[in-house]
Amino acid sequence: MNNDVILSIRNATKRFGPVLALNDISLDARRGEVLALLGDNGAGKSTLIKCISGVHRIDEGEITIDGVVTAIRSPADARAAGIETVYQDLALFDNLTPAQNFYAGRELAGPSWLPLGLRFLHSRQMDQETSRVLDRLKVILPRKDATVALMSGGQRQAVAVARASVFARKVVILDEPTAALGLRESRKVLDLVAQLRDEGNAVILITHNMEHVTELASRAVVLRQGRKVGEIIPSRTNQQELVSMIVGA
Repeated sequence: MNNDVILSIRNATKRFGPVLALNDISLDARRGEVLALLGDNGAGKSTLIKCISGVHRIDEGEITIDGVVTAIRSPADARAAGIETVYQDLALFDNLTPAQNFYAGRELAGPSWLPLGLRFLHSRQMDQETSRVLDRLKVILPRKDATVALMSGGQRQAVAVARASVFARKVVILDEPTAALGLRESRKVLDLVAQLRDEGNAVILITHNMEHVTELASRAVVLRQGRKVGEIIPSRTNQQELVSMIVGA
């Protein structure tokens, strides 16, 4: 196996009753690379990332992480394997600060000999670590102790992506990260995606914006009706050829 390959999917198949949502799909995601997933609505993109992130289980095939076959049966399994996913709805708690969102369900607390419910939260440590990550990723917020509800769409998206980067030791999956953002805020999120790539993460990007694909992705996998119909280098593929692959014209 290529030493740069972090995540490898081989012959993945997923059925929902009589519906074949994924049909024998194989792909590799490499460290320091953005891999785009392209396809029309119903192509299987969301089903595939949900299988990678543990929301669904594949019925056939295998997933390997760094060459080791890994059973991903739940989101907890995916997180333990170093995979973090940012969905379109962001899954942020509006009434919590960025630090509280970062560590929701994974709070730093002690001492370890006490039962979980009796441990003391290390709030200062979580605040400091969150601030360090935001500074490293160049995420600028008016106030780092403000609740997420008071932030703009771009700031919320940046917090969600930064949170994923804290725990993603292998793969970051981004589902339409700029779909509801304006031009300026989209630019900031794209810069953040590029930085995650440059730090050595394997980034899987779902987007309908071909300019973003050309700018960020070194490879793209095209899905249609649950099948992989091609793998391209976006910078070397013209728009007409790509659209034909997506729609099957």
